[in-house]
Amino acid sequence: MLMRTITYGAATSLDGFIARKDQAVDWLAWSDDVSAIMSQYWSTVDTVLMGRKTYEIAAASEHGAGGGLQGIKTYVFSRTLKPREHRSVSVVADDAVPFVAGLKREQGKGICLMGGGEFAGVLIEHGLVDEIGLNVHPVLLGSGIPMFRDAGHQTDLDLIECRPMKGGCVYVRYRVKHSGAKR
Repeated sequence: MLMRTITYGAATSLDGFIARKDQAVDWLAWSDDVSAIMSQYWSTVDTVLMGRKTYEIAAASEHGAGGGLQGIKTYVFSRTLKPREHRSVSVVADDAVPFVAGLKREQGKGICLMGGGEFAGVLIEHGLVDEIGLNVHPVLLGSGIPMFRDAGHQTDLDLIECRPMKGGCVYVRYRVKHSGAKR
């Protein structure tokens, strides 16, 4: 059975942070290159997954991505959010691993895993993430919110794509090797 692909993607500093400690992302550089990559990517997905922290940051942002993206089903994994207060997204209080495994088996386009390393780390650990796409920025933040949490084990990757972009950023995309992941 062919399963849907889950891609974890984010912009990251060269030292592996997705935001400053105060959640600021003022160091991110936007370019036409990034816009083209994102436009192409969004045409390949119909579902977004994110944890509560990412949702709250996205919902408060000027782009309001946390409020649901046009034509894309958004699932927010949280045991504290009240579903009736967040009608534009589906709040899931259940264990994420079996829920996401079920989504992978459903018909549809790809699935975007958005946001922080805590939630992504759990899904990577259980072999549910298939690709990782990073926009690596030419900055060393020194501290902040890490792209990946300490998983306690190695995850091997195969390089699919690598290209330089304007402003000194580098876009890289990897396929996750699932041989050592939990299932």
